[in-house]
Amino acid sequence: MTTKLSTATLTDIARTAAVPAYNAAGLTGGIVHFGVGNFHRAHQAVYLDELFGLGGDRQWGLVGAGVRATDADMREKLRAQDWLTTVVEQEAAHSTARVTASMIDFLPAGDAIAIVDRLADPAIRIVSLTITEGGYYIDPATQLFNREHPDIAYDAEHFEQPRTVFGMILAGLRRRRELDIAPFTVMSCDNIPGNGHVTQNAIVGLAELIYPELAHWVKHNVAFPNGMVDRITPATSDRERNLLALDFGIEDSWPVFCENFKQWVIEDNFPAGRPALEKVGVQFVPDVAPFELMKIRILNGGHATIAYPAALMDIHFVHEAMENDLIRRFLDKIEHDEIVPIVPPVPDTDLEDYYKLIERRFANPKIGDTITRLCLDGSNRQPKFILPSARDRLKAGAGVTGLALVSALWCRYCFGETDSGLAIAPNDESWDRLQAQSKRAKERPAAWLEMSDIFGDLAQNPAYVAAFTNALDNLWTEGTPATLMRYLEGRL
Repeated sequence: MTTKLSTATLTDIARTAAVPAYNAAGLTGGIVHFGVGNFHRAHQAVYLDELFGLGGDRQWGLVGAGVRATDADMREKLRAQDWLTTVVEQEAAHSTARVTASMIDFLPAGDAIAIVDRLADPAIRIVSLTITEGGYYIDPATQLFNREHPDIAYDAEHFEQPRTVFGMILAGLRRRRELDIAPFTVMSCDNIPGNGHVTQNAIVGLAELIYPELAHWVKHNVAFPNGMVDRITPATSDRERNLLALDFGIEDSWPVFCENFKQWVIEDNFPAGRPALEKVGVQFVPDVAPFELMKIRILNGGHATIAYPAALMDIHFVHEAMENDLIRRFLDKIEHDEIVPIVPPVPDTDLEDYYKLIERRFANPKIGDTITRLCLDGSNRQPKFILPSARDRLKAGAGVTGLALVSALWCRYCFGETDSGLAIAPNDESWDRLQAQSKRAKERPAAWLEMSDIFGDLAQNPAYVAAFTNALDNLWTEGTPATLMRYLEGRL
C-alpha cells in the first residue's frame, strides 16, 4: 500500500519520512531557478528546506524555470504533487527519506513572456542555475563564451522572444533596469571553474551582440558570485521509484536519491540580499577558487578516471567499478601521482583526507549511480576536469602518463563498443563527430587530438602526444584491463 505524494497526504507520509516543519503556503518567491533537475532538488532545494524549517527567511521560496522539453515534463510531474519532492539520502548501512517543500511554483517551460515577467518582479532577488556544464556555450579549447553558437545567434536576432536561459535572464535584467528596479544576483550552481565569471561572460557576451550599453550596465551592476557545489545525485529511473514505494510506501513521480554528504561553498556577493544559508551549513567565503579547483580536479576528475575503463569493461554501477581492483588502483594511482600533487592548498582542508572521502563516496553501494551518467558529455567534461590537470603537469615538467590514458580511454569509448563487443549508445551531443574521429584514431591516434576545440595546444605538445598515442595503441592491442595493469606496474 503506497501513499501518493501531495500536501494533503503529508500527515500519512510522516509515518515513514520526514516532512516539512513549516507551512509551505507561507513562503513567497524570492529565487527563480533555471534547471530543476535532480541535483538542484537534492542540493539547493534541500538547504532551503532546512533553513525554512528553522523559522524565518520565508521570502526566499523557489520558483522553477526552464527552456527544454524535459523541463516541461518535470513541471507537470511536480505540479501534480504540489511541487513537493521526496529526497532519499543513502548510506551503506541505512537510508532516510524526507519531503521538501521549498519550491512554490514552476513557470511554463520556454514561455519567455511568463519567465521574463517573473524575473522583473522586485521580490525576485536571486536567479540561480543548474543547466549542466554543456549549457554555458563555452568553447572547449579556449573556455570562452561562444558568441557564434546558433542558439546565441537566434537570441541576438529575436531578443523579444529569447529561447536560451541567458537570453531570458538578460531580458529580465533589461526590464528591471527600465523600471528602475535593482538587479537580482545571478548564481550558478554548476560544476564549472569560475562558474560566476562564466555566467557573467555569457550574459554580457550576449548583451554585447544586442545592446552594448546594457552589457556595460550588467558588467558593473549585477553580481555573479562563484560557488562550489557537491552532492552525488544519480538520475531517477523506475528502480528509484520502486525502491521508494517498497521502503517508504511513498508514490512520487520523480523522487531524488542521493548520498548523505553535501557541500556548498560560495562567495558572499549578494547586493540584493540572500537567505541565511550559513545557518544550515553553507560556507560563505571571500574566494571560492581553491575549494572549486579541489573539487573539480579530485572528484570530477576522479569520476572521469573510473568512468571510461568501467564502461569498456561492461560495468554498470559506480560502486561496482570501485569493487574492481584494477579500476580502484587506477584511480588511486592517478589521484596520488598526477592530480592531487598539483592541486593548490585549500583553507582548513587536508587534500589526502578529501581524496579518502571521495573514494568512500564513490564506493557507496546504495547510491546506484551509473557509469553511463559519468560518461555523459565527455566533450564538455574532459576540457574542464582532466585536460587542465594535464596542462599544469606539462608546465611543471611532470609526466602525464595516467591523465593521457584517461583521455585515450574516452577516445576508445567513443568508438562505440566495449572490449567485449557490446554497443555503446550515443552519450554526447557531439557523438557522431566523436565516433568518426575515434575510428580515425584507431589507425592514427593523433587524429583524436586534432579536435582543437577540445584539446587546444595539447596536440602540439610532444610529451602529451606521445603519452596519448602509446596509451591508445595499448588499449587497441591489449584491451582495457591489460593496459590498466601496464600503467599500474609502470610499464606504460
